[in-house]
Amino acid sequence: MEPDRSEYERRLVEKAQRALVAISLGEDAEALDELAPTAAEPQARSDETKELVMMLFGECSAMVSTLGDGGSAPVKVQVFDEDGEEVSIDQADPPVRTAVRTLLAEVHGNSEAAQEQVEIALANAAPDEVDSLVLQALRWTIRLSAECLDRDLPVAPWISDAVAD
Repeated sequence: MEPDRSEYERRLVEKAQRALVAISLGEDAEALDELAPTAAEPQARSDETKELVMMLFGECSAMVSTLGDGGSAPVKVQVFDEDGEEVSIDQADPPVRTAVRTLLAEVHGNSEAAQEQVEIALANAAPDEVDSLVLQALRWTIRLSAECLDRDLPVAPWISDAVAD
């Protein structure tokens, strides 16, 4: 069963890479199409989406840690409304709240809580809210990787390959 799992993970990485390319070109719909689950059964589709989102947030967490010098330099997470005004996490739209809570849980080493946030969103959110969560994960991956690369800090090779000019 292990070879099947590694093949599955390779396909997820390739999907994420194509989505990162699309999002970097401003093609949100294409990015979402690239990440659309391929499984036929609803539970398998949800599991695939969860794994993709958790993979992206896991990499974002690693880059936040790298940017924060392993935790010795604080990295601030800010949430803005549609007018560009900073708001508390509780005032943010539900997908943004989920994204922030997921990222913070990952950054603090609590992958279980991060996974719970994503599972709740996938089970209860409207399809457009799930899309918003996925797009947020992609945008943060792009922004954080660009910042790390600008500072000559390490980025997962599969991400740097996708975002390289």
